Amino acid sequence: MIISPLFKYADIGLSFYKASLEEKNMEKIVRLTEEKVVQEHICCAIADKKCLEGYEMKRQWLCGEMAKGYSFYRIDARAKVFVEFGLAEECWMPISAPNHLVLGCFWVSGQYKGRGYGKELLKRVVDDAVKQGKDGIVAVVGAQKRPFMSDSKWLLKQGFEVCDTANPDFNMLVLRLNRKSALPQFMDCARIGAADGAVGLTAYYSNRCPFTEYYVRHVLVETATKRSIPLRIVKIETKEQGQSAPTPATIFSLYHNGRFVTTDLSICLDSKFDKLLAK
Repeated sequence: MIISPLFKYADIGLSFYKASLEEKNMEKIVRLTEEKVVQEHICCAIADKKCLEGYEMKRQWLCGEMAKGYSFYRIDARAKVFVEFGLAEECWMPISAPNHLVLGCFWVSGQYKGRGYGKELLKRVVDDAVKQGKDGIVAVVGAQKRPFMSDSKWLLKQGFEVCDTANPDFNMLVLRLNRKSALPQFMDCARIGAADGAVGLTAYYSNRCPFTEYYVRHVLVETATKRSIPLRIVKIETKEQGQSAPTPATIFSLYHNGRFVTTDLSICLDSKFDKLLAK
């Protein structure tokens, strides 16, 4: 499919204020290449010394994925304002979305909220999708806002629509660039909302996030040991493992006796565990 160079954002319900970033008093947005990823900060866990190991693992993961078409944009500042996305065929999530791009982490934090950075970053994703002749852009979210997942309500306001669901409350959203293309779907393995029948806790995680290695391998282990709860850790280390996972949230998902609990890494903390597990 070839998208016309006369493509307009209005065609998909998007509108962007066309003034320059300078006119809007906004920081420049830069694209990190494989070379720059090695040299520059990648936003998350910038100052968290506990997560240095995970930070380097995330950096290595980015380098590997960039060789397969993954992209990373952030503002030119020491801040957590960035978007990641890649080819659906290469993504580490159990979805089927041929000829689509898939959003990874998409975060605008702190003083940068409410200033238009989210729309400017999304514009970069749309531009890349159009240039590559993609049929659309996909996001995996919670029906309600879930930690470590994009904001469903905000994406819906930008023209995304729900195209599939998975238990217990995950949605797949799509921003359609080609209305004639088939809608993306979750793989069957991720629809049930439960892991296998393991007793105790089962944690699925990957190095798509710099926080997971420390909080799963150290904090969650200590928290489970303190309560004498069996813990099985499943690290997703390949695209194939991600695409066959029982959870759409392959950054981090925790199950208790096979039942999905949360995507919130803070459950690993002793101070949060009992309260979050009881929900």
